[in-house]
Amino acid sequence: MKSANEVTETVPAGAGAFEFVQDLARELSSGRIELPSFPDVAIRVQRVLADEDVRPESVVRIVGSEPALAAWVLRMSNSAAMSSGRQITDLRSAITRLGFNVVRSAAVSFAMSQLTRAEDLKGLEEELKLLWRRSTLVASMSSVVARRFSTVNPDTAMLAGLLHGIGRLYILVRSRNFPSLFADASTYGQIVSDWHANVAKAILENWDIAEEIVGAVHEYEQIYREHTSSADLTDVLITADLLASFHEWPESLELNLQGVSAIDRLQLDRARLEHIIVESGEDISALRQALGG
Repeated sequence: MKSANEVTETVPAGAGAFEFVQDLARELSSGRIELPSFPDVAIRVQRVLADEDVRPESVVRIVGSEPALAAWVLRMSNSAAMSSGRQITDLRSAITRLGFNVVRSAAVSFAMSQLTRAEDLKGLEEELKLLWRRSTLVASMSSVVARRFSTVNPDTAMLAGLLHGIGRLYILVRSRNFPSLFADASTYGQIVSDWHANVAKAILENWDIAEEIVGAVHEYEQIYREHTSSADLTDVLITADLLASFHEWPESLELNLQGVSAIDRLQLDRARLEHIIVESGEDISALRQALGG
């Protein structure tokens, strides 16, 4: 990670860019980076569920402390993707049905819905919605890839997919104080590319997110990443992100995914890749709807 003193070598020319990146470097160096305007209850859900021995009553109490989040969790538990048909009306049963990992995803999806309505983020609504739709697509594809082609927990994969853009989200929200920088698409894009992975890592570590998820979110753009063990969460997230990029052109999947190590470890050929896009379309759509994307 770059220090505040090193940013002058990589900051692109442009009004506000140097100041913005210096601030970013200082915040990362502090080790206590917080996502502006992100609902506190969503962070508290992440932290309480970081404890493997947490009692359901604690989760019910935190989720129930925010009626809008409780309603969101209930809606999600009764969605087509999560429900067996029986309607649930109490929060404890909803949390039990979803499981803790999906409750974490529900908290993130709730928080994102709140950000798009935040008064202090007026003017960023469309960018926030685009980022959120991309996150729900990657999350849904991560879940499907994990379930059908790996031993990775699908709920963990879904959460990693939801969180994969958290660094981009942070930079987007912070950019509202630098309107000239945001208006310079080239400079803004380079800053996002250079910084979002380290920003995401710092935020998720601050939320006590599991190391496996932090690593996947930090490394999912390393498409030539190598390791000798079987396909892992990072491989699933790499694959889901690439599938999300080319899902509207399934005929181009094989060409664009050639040489990607994660694809080889998951043993995905053209037929299986097209199956994810075409045959799993209903599953992906149902999951996105459940997440509110």
